[in-house]
Amino acid sequence: MHPVEKAMRERLAALAPVTLDLRDESGQHAGHAGSRPSGGSHWRLAIVAEAFRGKSTVARHRMVYEALGDLMNAEIHALRIEASAPEQ
Repeated sequence: MHPVEKAMRERLAALAPVTLDLRDESGQHAGHAGSRPSGGSHWRLAIVAEAFRGKSTVARHRMVYEALGDLMNAEIHALRIEASAPEQ
């Protein structure tokens, strides 16, 4: 597991996800700004958590960004988020 992925999973656990699918898509962005040969810079996240119930898409994304904290400023160049509540 990539160290950035491990750190992301640990921090996202604060949202108590029912499901969490995290994929490193860095290889698809080779040559793009922020791309690193070692990977770990471009991610796709699908997360389902009760904490998202009743929240707008923007609010859900903010919750994810808050959970990831400083990783968003340094380690993560791009993050595509699909965040929903259970049964959505």
